Amino acid sequence: MAPTEGVKQHQSTWSPYDNNGGTCIAIAGANYCVIAADTRMSTGYSILTRDYSKICNLADKCVMASSGFQADVKALQKNLSARHLIYQHQHNKQMSCPAMAQLLSNTLYYKRFFPYYSFNVLGGLDNEGKGCVFTYDAVGSYERVGYGAQGTGGTLMMPVLDNQLKSPSPLLLPAQDATTPLLESEAVDLVKDVFASAAERDIYTGDGLEIVVVNAEGVKREFLELRRD
Repeated sequence: MAPTEGVKQHQSTWSPYDNNGGTCIAIAGANYCVIAADTRMSTGYSILTRDYSKICNLADKCVMASSGFQADVKALQKNLSARHLIYQHQHNKQMSCPAMAQLLSNTLYYKRFFPYYSFNVLGGLDNEGKGCVFTYDAVGSYERVGYGAQGTGGTLMMPVLDNQLKSPSPLLLPAQDATTPLLESEAVDLVKDVFASAAERDIYTGDGLEIVVVNAEGVKREFLELRRD
């Protein structure tokens, strides 16, 4: 009798990826951009930490929020920071938000055969001082939008944002401005509302909310408690 005959075979599977959950959102206004993310980091049904920032300042007027596999997110952030430092030495200025958006797309696409398992929203001010938001998939396909959400609670938030902020169709000619009509304070209140709602339904979203507002005066941060169960 062969050694394996009659013995049930168990094949163990290993994946280089994990999804640490969490939700990111960004809203572009006429002269501001609001970027927000929750602070819970999970794996499976376990919470690893309740106080983890998913938001990274890439330049003076450019901020990235990322959900997905946080080890890959950290590697991506370090890569972009190094590329931005080289850019500053070569051009003697900070990279603009649209330029950083293209760099992020190129960086993700370069790794398309073994992707960074990260789902990003990039927000900030463009060269005219208008708010801009770029939303991505894992392999670098991106689009400039008026608002966007990524992560485990993104599908819960987008219908609310569509209802409150409905952007004009990109197929309309001449092209319409994608920025939202809300005042900065109204956009921040909307972000707080959608996160409080998503935290009720998504087990991977909760604990705390980090809100970053980018405007002509600079970058300011705000923190808010979310449900912790």
